[in-house]
Amino acid sequence: MAFRTTLGWSLISSGIVTLLLGVLPGGDLMWGLLLLVVGVATLLYRQT
Repeated sequence: MAFRTTLGWSLISSGIVTLLLGVLPGGDLMWGLLLLVVGVATLLYRQT
């Protein structure tokens, strides 16, 4: 059950990020790297 929930949230967040990258000004690479850093920081923060 946890796998389905994780997979569902992953797909939803991927869709949202894809839409954001199309709308936000600037380079897609810059936004992609920024979102990656924010995601890693969130995971590290939740583990502590």
